[in-house]
Amino acid sequence: MAERTLLLDKLRNIGIMAHIDAGKTTTTERILFYAGKKHAIGNVDEGNTTTDWMVQEKERGITITSASISFDWKDCRVNLIDTPGHVDFTVEVERALRVLDGAVAVFDAAAGVEPQSETVWRQANKYNVPRLAFMNKMDKMGADFEMSVKSMVDKLAAKPLVVQYPIGAESEFEGVIDLIEMKAIKWKDDLGIEMEYEDIPENLREKVEELRDEMLTQLADIDDEILQLYLDGEDVPINKIKEVIRRGTIESKFVPVFCGSAFKNKGVQPLMDAIVDYLPSPLDMPPIKGKTPDGEVVERHPSPDEPFCALAFKIMSDPYVGKLTYFRVYSGKLTKGSYVYNSSKNIKERVARLMFMFADKRQDVDYVTAGDIVAGIGLRATTTGNTLSSEDDPIILESIEFPEPVISIAVEPESKNEESKLEAALTKLMDEDPTFRVSTDKESGDTILSGMGELHLEIIIDRLKREFNVQTRVGRPQVAYRETISVPVDAEGKYIRQSGGRGQYGHVRIRFEPLERGKGIVFENKIIGGVIPREYIPAVEAGVREALMVGTLGGYPVVDVKATLYDGSYHEVDSSEMAFKIAASMAVKEALSKGKPKLMEPIMELEITTPEEYMGDIVADLNSKRAQILGFDTRGNARIIKAYAPLGMLFGFATVLRSLSQGRAIYMMKFSHYDEVPENFADKVLNR
Repeated sequence: MAERTLLLDKLRNIGIMAHIDAGKTTTTERILFYAGKKHAIGNVDEGNTTTDWMVQEKERGITITSASISFDWKDCRVNLIDTPGHVDFTVEVERALRVLDGAVAVFDAAAGVEPQSETVWRQANKYNVPRLAFMNKMDKMGADFEMSVKSMVDKLAAKPLVVQYPIGAESEFEGVIDLIEMKAIKWKDDLGIEMEYEDIPENLREKVEELRDEMLTQLADIDDEILQLYLDGEDVPINKIKEVIRRGTIESKFVPVFCGSAFKNKGVQPLMDAIVDYLPSPLDMPPIKGKTPDGEVVERHPSPDEPFCALAFKIMSDPYVGKLTYFRVYSGKLTKGSYVYNSSKNIKERVARLMFMFADKRQDVDYVTAGDIVAGIGLRATTTGNTLSSEDDPIILESIEFPEPVISIAVEPESKNEESKLEAALTKLMDEDPTFRVSTDKESGDTILSGMGELHLEIIIDRLKREFNVQTRVGRPQVAYRETISVPVDAEGKYIRQSGGRGQYGHVRIRFEPLERGKGIVFENKIIGGVIPREYIPAVEAGVREALMVGTLGGYPVVDVKATLYDGSYHEVDSSEMAFKIAASMAVKEALSKGKPKLMEPIMELEITTPEEYMGDIVADLNSKRAQILGFDTRGNARIIKAYAPLGMLFGFATVLRSLSQGRAIYMMKFSHYDEVPENFADKVLNR
């Protein structure tokens, strides 16, 4: 046990995150090659990378599911998760960042910060994850290191600490200059194995000295010793510079910036050094906080001697071993074959096997301890976000929040005898993906699949066919509309039943008010004087929330409403939780009829990159789709169009955009907010 505690200092749990096509998977491939985990470098275009192992990933050349791998570098063990860049699979980034200690943000040096870069950066901010930045693709046409660094300041409000500078750019990119060691690094062979340190080229010396001065100024802001040496004009020792960079990175004072070209095998080993040198070990992170079942806040430190505590962050269906539960161990030790307590669900489960994962390959282990990221078999009831702990010292960690789906399709099996197979397959896919939902349309009886975008649902249908051998018929996509009220109303619900013997009595008065967009449902209890006993209040809230699941306009869920329970009455004998729940639902129905309900639609944020000659046609098409143009930007020789547009108007937009731009324009789309549907369009939606 003592040996494992010592190793915590030498452990790095990190993720690689970026916009789609910035080069995350290519960078990961090079890391594995240089760490000796692979004998040949995989290529995304050839479909032979380690972390993009799913059939759908190989075909599309994109990452869909986050893959966990491990490697040794210097004297450290690094657990690395390669995350997707496509906005439809942002859940994979969210749950990875929730359990990681550090991250590498990869940027396309010709584009700088792109839309999904902003999304993943905000996710990392949410969990206070220390980061390094890697300006990749320095060999690409239009690569501009200084523009990319500036875009981190302008778009991310980040504080970059430039510790490397490129030697040349585009086709003339030769290597990098290390501002700490003040040496040029060049790679002498095509595989990038042979590195040579040289003197800084004379034509770059002035620029490099200026940048080193800026770096030392930033470090002096957080360290008095460097400040004094700097003011005295003395050299700052290299080990001191590295020590302060590590401290500042872990405290998120700044983000060290590196550069290179993963595809051309340049700049990857210094990035690997930086992962070990500057990103935190579990011991550098604050202790994890949670609550006991009684609500008391407690901490767990990263030590095998503390009570066991882990967070399940991912579920996968494996065709060979069944359900795999990925979890991060924060404290304690767990042995295979032993029981673990799921404190989120108040149940005990037996862990039959424990494994370290290498993408889709597995290595069985006898036990796991604090700091490990592992997969377990046998945890049948555990789902994403559940806490696993010691039954004697239970703790519940903060779970993971996931966005609501915005698009739906109807599916049915091609034959009746495939119904049970479809149901079982959809259950497994829901276990894996918390942003994928399955429901039944009460009127038609159709099975409705809901997800984050067209690609998300397309992948689900493809997996049903290939992994689960279920053939389906698919309806056209449907928009996840919502309803809300537009004026405050008071409503009353009174439920009285007498049928011999004990009756039923529940009576509530509730004030309903519209809230600003994105606030969801808020319930407030303002009962005073015990006019409704405290034990019935949860039933009233449950009745309100359940009734708001179905609106009066089109049966869509009602959102952005505050319900304030302020009065009512009860009967000492006849009142019950059920009576108050029904009374609350009656009040909701009255409020929805009086509250001038409005239909709401999901609005998507668009960023379109196009050659200038196609801008006019694209903007005209957007205007026909009720889009709100937010502005225009220039990136190299391309123009950027930013806009909001209703999701219902964007089906098939990829095909239209290809047609308008001869295949040269690309776009990114992500959910932004819900907004009111104009009356004439609302009528079309409700009457179709």
